[in-house]
Amino acid sequence: MHIRRNENKKFRSKFSEEGRGIELCKRRSNCFHGFYCERGLSATVTYDHKALVIDGKRRVLQSGSLHYPRSTPEVWPELIRKCKEGGLDVIETYVFWNYHEPVRGEYYFEGRFDLVRFVKTVQEAGLFVHLRIGPYACAEWNYGGFPLWLHFIPGIQFRTTNDLFKKEMERFLEKIVNLMKGENLFASQGGPIILAQVENEYGNVEGAYGVGGLLYVKWAAETAVSLNTTVPWVMCQQGDAPDPVINTCNGFYCDRFTPNSPSKPKMWTENYSGWFLAFGYPVPFRPVEDLAFAVARFFETGGTFQNYYMYFGGTNFGRTAGGPLVATSYDYDAPIDEYGFIRQPKWGHLRNLHIAIKLCEEFLVGADPIQQTLGVNLEAHIYYKTSNDCAAFLANYDSSSDANVTFNGNSYFLPAWSVSILPDCKNVIFNTAKVVSQRNLGDVAFARNTNLIDSTLASSRWSWYIEKVGIWSNNSFTESRLLEQINTTKDTSDFLWYTTSINVNEDNKLGQAEEVFLVIASLGHAALVFVNKRLVGFGYGNHDDASFILSEKISLNDGSNTLDVLSMMIGLQNYGPWFDIEGAGIYSVILSDLKDAKEDLSSTNWIYQVGLEGEYLGLDNISLANSSLWTQGSAMPINQSLIWYKATFQAPEGKGPLSLDLASMGKGQAWINGQSIGRYWPAYLSPSTGCSQNCDYRGPYDSFKCLKKCGQPAQTLYHIPRTWVHPGENLLVLHEELGGDPSKISVLTQTGQEICAHVSQADPPPADSWKQNLGFMSQSPEVRLTCEQGWHITSIGFASFGTPKGDCGTFISGSCHANVLSIVQQACIGKQGCSIAVSTTNLGDPCPGVLKSLAIEAACSG
Repeated sequence: MHIRRNENKKFRSKFSEEGRGIELCKRRSNCFHGFYCERGLSATVTYDHKALVIDGKRRVLQSGSLHYPRSTPEVWPELIRKCKEGGLDVIETYVFWNYHEPVRGEYYFEGRFDLVRFVKTVQEAGLFVHLRIGPYACAEWNYGGFPLWLHFIPGIQFRTTNDLFKKEMERFLEKIVNLMKGENLFASQGGPIILAQVENEYGNVEGAYGVGGLLYVKWAAETAVSLNTTVPWVMCQQGDAPDPVINTCNGFYCDRFTPNSPSKPKMWTENYSGWFLAFGYPVPFRPVEDLAFAVARFFETGGTFQNYYMYFGGTNFGRTAGGPLVATSYDYDAPIDEYGFIRQPKWGHLRNLHIAIKLCEEFLVGADPIQQTLGVNLEAHIYYKTSNDCAAFLANYDSSSDANVTFNGNSYFLPAWSVSILPDCKNVIFNTAKVVSQRNLGDVAFARNTNLIDSTLASSRWSWYIEKVGIWSNNSFTESRLLEQINTTKDTSDFLWYTTSINVNEDNKLGQAEEVFLVIASLGHAALVFVNKRLVGFGYGNHDDASFILSEKISLNDGSNTLDVLSMMIGLQNYGPWFDIEGAGIYSVILSDLKDAKEDLSSTNWIYQVGLEGEYLGLDNISLANSSLWTQGSAMPINQSLIWYKATFQAPEGKGPLSLDLASMGKGQAWINGQSIGRYWPAYLSPSTGCSQNCDYRGPYDSFKCLKKCGQPAQTLYHIPRTWVHPGENLLVLHEELGGDPSKISVLTQTGQEICAHVSQADPPPADSWKQNLGFMSQSPEVRLTCEQGWHITSIGFASFGTPKGDCGTFISGSCHANVLSIVQQACIGKQGCSIAVSTTNLGDPCPGVLKSLAIEAACSG
């Protein structure tokens, strides 16, 4: 991933060609008849024009991205279990070079970065792995996954036919392949890895590299194949991927994508379940009806492998977030949310879709589709096994008009922007626009106060350390020019101090003007400006354009004045042509008075200091928790820039993840027991307009279409993995850069959830009750409710069979109403999940002849 917002239009035409558009079931084994990876059994993986071929059998595969360092090893098994129960066959992940080789030749594969443990955990769950080695990842990850030491090899140029770069890239590719081979993790060795990827979305930027780009693609493919993984290699968004490497599609829609060779299968490596979050932007989301529509259209038109990016997004802990200004949450509106909770109805609706597609697998892999026009923007694709045995997809790709169509002599209703799936060319078992799976009230795990235990920090004894403004040690250095920040800090810190003096006297160009304008231009990403140690301004860019100009009227004293600028990085660039040489930091400083007299300070003597004193002292470390460096008292300074805070807290009871509410803070970083939970910036509000809480799913989706939380911070809640805290006191350290009030911070956990569902008599029976050649085993639609594992249904807030009105959380009884509360309570209370048939047989008939539905609201807790 992916495309920066200000570059969307540039690549939109390409995506329109390649992808049309802009860019719990415990009965799991019965739902998904599987060919899953069994430990120790070797498998041969090849491909033909239809599909990946595993041990001679063509496969339809559903995949989902789950990046191991964006969660913790302790929760990998639970996340992967939820992926499998959601109907996935494959887990896809990047490999993150910069954290695996932080220093050239020194490797790290521990903790969240234990790649072998992650792959083996996937294997233990019985799923396959697509290993996207790259080694360029993008992924909104710092520097796109490249280690910064690469940048400092003299003469190197990234991602082009440069011998220095190719040598390092080949060495890392070989390192990862040999690591996987050494652990017997490729399919031919009995492992789960069935696919590998080299490079990533290079086709989007290849033109900027000229002939060097063409040669590089050829070299990368040849190098990957020569490593003899015994599984196919892919290149995504790479129309010129040479044989035998498979070129694949990334985008919001890939139904119109065609591989560059008739011998290659139609594969989709990134189907965006939402979009990433950036500081200062509203929160993007993608309606599940549209996501399901895109998936169904892809398989309808011959696709056999698709991957959700992301299926679980997770968290950008520490300084792993790419840039600029990518937020700490990488939730991505994915089927499993940042905290590992199932997001409904997205997870459930897609699970039903996967069941429906799996029931068509033999048809999809056995024949090419026959396309049949059913009307304007209406079509069918039919897959025949024999002349009397087929599966079909009926599509209405009109963005506004519903339709009734006739197919095989039968009439079908097709809502706008939907696909119906008929595994026998007769019965509809799934329609992408009809969501019958349960819904969760609240869009994030910690959204509703009734579900929270608030472990407040207000009564804690806070300590603080005030950061010095400007140069703080004797390891500073002087240059007679403004230095670019990344080359200076080498990304060892987000911070670089620029310090100079301004002399005001009669000989000065500005004379003895009491007020002058200070104009500072920066390549990005943010900066605090101090004159005579007093804060006078704060400038910052945004994700699309990190550069900014800060203009402030300042007062100067006669004689010598100090100017200190603290330039801040918020994630190294991770995408774009030549992104690796994109700079940051201050490049121009000019003073001017009201008479237009100017003084350019850009080439004067500047003193530089990398990092903050608190970083150098290690104030975030547990070892300094009781240090005398910390000040304590009754008058804690608040709303003050450059101040460190420390407090202890008792973790809420339970086993679930925690969240730190930092809504009262400005901008900074936070640590729990010495572990960084990332950057925070609640003071940066998104624009007040452009949001649509109930976004119409119909019509092509893009990353700007469906937005929420306008006029609010992008993120106020910050994920604390449960394994990072322990019984007793836990240490919280904050470095606040702008100013905030830590007394209002709280630690939250979720102790329950509110769930609901609304299913009509007109909806089909559950897709998992369909048996080929036998039809539906259940003849009634069903309301299915399921709590997160460890919780059970404790109460029913609403239950009506008839014509209930409203949405989840606001249901009211309609004119036709049967009070079915006792029936629902008996079926559901005390259970993790329950199922109720939507039929008059067991619910009664309050209004004969009227089409009825069942609506239920329930509460779960532990």
